[in-house]
Parts: sequence; structure tokens; C-alpha cells
Amino acid sequence: MIKKIIISACLLLSLVSIAQEGTSSPYSFYGIGDIRFKGTLENRSMAGVAVEQDSIHINLENPASFSSLKLTTFSMGGTYGTKTFKTNTESANARRTTLDYLAVGLPLGKFGIGFGLIPYSSVGYRIQKLSSEVGETNKRLSGTGGLNKVFLGIGYKITPNFSIGADANYNFGKIETNSLEIITNVPLGTRELNSAELSGVNFNIGTMYQAKLSKKLSLYSSLNYTIEGSLTSKNTRNISTVVYNSTFDLSVVDSYGEQKTQSDVRYPSKISFGMGIGESKKWLLGGKIAYQKTYGQENTYNTASNVGYGRFGSVSLGGYYIPNYNSFSSYTKRIVYRAGLKYEKTGLMINSESINDMGLTLGFGLPITGSFSNVNLGFELGKKGTTNANLIQENYANFSVGFSLNDKWFEKRKFN
Repeated sequence: MIKKIIISACLLLSLVSIAQEGTSSPYSFYGIGDIRFKGTLENRSMAGVAVEQDSIHINLENPASFSSLKLTTFSMGGTYGTKTFKTNTESANARRTTLDYLAVGLPLGKFGIGFGLIPYSSVGYRIQKLSSEVGETNKRLSGTGGLNKVFLGIGYKITPNFSIGADANYNFGKIETNSLEIITNVPLGTRELNSAELSGVNFNIGTMYQAKLSKKLSLYSSLNYTIEGSLTSKNTRNISTVVYNSTFDLSVVDSYGEQKTQSDVRYPSKISFGMGIGESKKWLLGGKIAYQKTYGQENTYNTASNVGYGRFGSVSLGGYYIPNYNSFSSYTKRIVYRAGLKYEKTGLMINSESINDMGLTLGFGLPITGSFSNVNLGFELGKKGTTNANLIQENYANFSVGFSLNDKWFEKRKFN
């Protein structure tokens, strides 16, 4: 009964969270929005490092990891984030609460299966440029939505140290934008509404390998490749002449009708490689590098002459430490302490300035006494963007909570 209650509650939370705005960044205007971290809070707290073949924590970054699971794992996480936006002259604040992932991992001997739901990208911005000067052109821009990912993956353990895996992802979502352009002291303006319904399938393949270096030390490695694909975008555009008042209440005067088109948005290939060294159930220090051909591709509603999409690249360093994982006398000695550093070159170029992201992560894995389950807490501080070239710098702070619930769900009963 408890399991059914937990699953029902988590499914309800996931459905509610999908409808919410997952970001408040003005940079989510470009491409298909802000690309979200694909992974659990355990890995996010180590800046994305996920190289160990864990038997009780699901690894969403590499499907080969599913073969190492020994217990059925139910995992979910969410984040409360705050941002401060800065330009050379102004600043503003925003807050968001989001669902980060919902996943289940099933052990099947040498095989393992994982499935779940992950928000892939988020759009959520409100930008305005207003002037009191007569004849000046003013703009108000807003956007909501994003792309979600349902995945199903399988891993197989070829040897005790070497695993392979693959997963299939169905991507779906809707992005809506609203653009209003007006001239000071002119009661009429032009409004443009855009809607893009996105859908498509892509695939990942991965391998994981570990080897003993000594009696205590082990070497861990992970390689994952996302195969290039495409998204079908069904676009709807509506342009209207509107009348507005001082509070920007709009009334349509004349509509030019809907324009429906269909386009393809490229889903770029991506490769990531991680390696680490450590002592099992004691400590781990690792790093990860990732490379992607391009950050994204504009659609019909967000093309801009001053924007370019280059190559994505990231470097991460992180790890964990457990004082004594099987201590009976001290709970704090069984806590997992995690930390990491990251630097990302997003590939987005605006006004010839590269939009980069750098951050520090911290986390704690709190074991639930009497079980293999745990509650995870994570903190992230970072900076994205720049104030150069009239752009916006985002200083962000995120607090995340995740649950990893483990049990044997499919034991054969010995007694009826």
C-alpha cells in the first residue's frame, strides 16, 4: 500500500510539474529553451560526474548502468531555484520550483531496465523594453513551455566489470511565445502569437568499465553517445493589430489569421566521457567531459541576426566521501558527502559574446535507517551569461531534494 501511495503521489506531482515553467532565464528564448541536466541529484551534486556502477542508485546519464542494479529503484527529484539578473544598469529577481526527474530501475540478472520521465528543456521568460520618448518602439516578450522526454533503456553486463546499454527517448512538448510591439503614445500595437508543438525520437548508447588497481582502489569509466536525430515542429503563428491601455490590457482590432507550417529542428549528437578513481563505498574522485556539435537550432519564431549556435562543451570535476557506510554508532558517518565544479560553454553566441555557465555543487545523501533507501539534498551556486555587449548575467542558487527508494519488488513468495 505504501508503495502504491508513493508512486501515485509522484506521478501526480510529475504531471503537475510538466505544466509549470521550468526556467526564468531570458536565454531560454533561443533554440528550444534552456537545456536541463539529465541525471539524478546524486550525480548533479558531483557536477554531473557519474562513472561508478552503482547497485542501488539509478544513473540516468548512461543506460549501461542499469545492469548493475541489485534492487528495484524508484527515484525522483525537484528543485527550488532563485536567480538574480544583472545588466550594466539594472537588476531583477525570479524564483521557480520544478520537477527534475522521475525514474524506475529494475534488476533482471545480467540485464537491467530503466524507464521514466525527464524534462529536457524549459522556456520561461518575460522581457520588456519600454521608453517614454515619443515615437520610440517598445517591446514586450514572453514565452512558456518546453520539451519533455520519456525514456526506456536496457543495460547488459557482459562481464562483472564491463557493461553496455542503450535507451530510446520519445521527446514531446509545446512552446508558446507572445510578442507585443508598440510605439510610445500610439494606442495601437502589433501582437504576434506563436505556438510550436514538438515531437521526435532519439537514441543513446553507452558503456561502463571498472577495474581493480589494488586491493582497495578501483578505476571507473563511462562513455555515452547520443545519436543525432530531429524533432518535428508544427508551428502556428497569429499576427493581430491590438489596442492597449496603460496596464497593457489588450483588445484585438484586426487579425491577419493563423499561419500553419511544419519544420524540422535538429537534435544534435553528443558524446560524454567520464573517468574516476576511488574506494568502493568510501570515496570517489572523477571527472567528465562532454562535446556536442551545436547548442540548438532556432525555429520560425526566434530567429535573430545577432545570434549564432556553436559547439557545446563542458568539463566537470566531482566526487563523494563516506566516513563509514556501515557504522552502527554514528548516523553522520553514514552520510554521503558530495561536491563538484563545472564549466560549460553552452554554444550560444549573442552579440559575438559566448554564453557560458560555471558553478559549484554540494550535496548530502541521508540514509533511511533500516533500508537501502536515502534522501538526497543538493545545493548549487553559479553564474551564467555576461553583462558585456548589453547582455544579462544570471547569478543562480538552487536547492534540490531527491528520493532514492530501494526494495525487492518481485520476490517469489515461499508461503501463501
